[in-house]
Amino acid sequence: MNIGITGASGFIGSRIVELVNERGHRVIGFSRNPNRLIRNCAETRVFSPDRSVDVSGCDALIHLAGENIFGIWTKEKKRRIRESRVRGTRRIIESILAGPHPPRVLVSGSAIGFYGDTGESIADESAPAGDGFLAEVTQAWEAEALRARERGVRVVLLRTGVVLGKNGGALRVMSPIFRAGLGGKIGDGTQWMSWIHLDDEAALTLFAIENETVSGPLNAVAPEPVRNVDFTRDVARTLHRPAIFTVSAFVLKTIAGEPSRELLDSKRIVPRAATAAGFRFHFPNLTDALAALFPIENPKS
Repeated sequence: MNIGITGASGFIGSRIVELVNERGHRVIGFSRNPNRLIRNCAETRVFSPDRSVDVSGCDALIHLAGENIFGIWTKEKKRRIRESRVRGTRRIIESILAGPHPPRVLVSGSAIGFYGDTGESIADESAPAGDGFLAEVTQAWEAEALRARERGVRVVLLRTGVVLGKNGGALRVMSPIFRAGLGGKIGDGTQWMSWIHLDDEAALTLFAIENETVSGPLNAVAPEPVRNVDFTRDVARTLHRPAIFTVSAFVLKTIAGEPSRELLDSKRIVPRAATAAGFRFHFPNLTDALAALFPIENPKS
């Protein structure tokens, strides 16, 4: 199978590329740089929100490209976050609708930001959209992707939580802070966090490609969300460091502004669609996930 992947050189995309190759598929990577060759891809094509995209010959598409949400959300930053996702997906869909042979399946990246603040409530794929900037962006993003159904394409909306991997994502920022003994909970620490190990994220993405029964929203999160205070404790314990500090909600809001909401809001999301379809998580609980990511620092390994 020829599988096209936008964002193939990113933190998540590069792991998916490795797994796709292991399964014996052929990878077509898409890059914004027309002169770039993406590692482990049989072919590299151009992807840009400003031009049409060549998706010919792709039996399946995985669309992950988008502006990083980390950083201060200036007006310009928010514009890039939205347009990179909405307009970028629109270019993909325009190519699918115009081409003679559309892919059989499109797995389009999304985020659990779709649900907003869920408080203490458990939310699965049937939960309604929340409010806030990221909730609005993900709704518009998903609406573009769903247009591929007009050509009979099976569409999967991969709503991803906090992805844990050693060389990228949240832990790349957090682990040096914890190693320095400066780790701590955020706010009162009672907010829920929905996370997923990088290997499970990649495996679930390919599961969605290979299983024709999977369509619509698919929460890419582990079955066991945790409170922020417990997440903090487990990271500190794995790294054998204390975690005695607290990042004040007031200070965080003052310094980070609007993005602080993503750290303070509660997201108690579960992967009901994935488990119902028969997907088995290698890392369903946080303790095992962290132990696998930091084996040298874990005495049980």
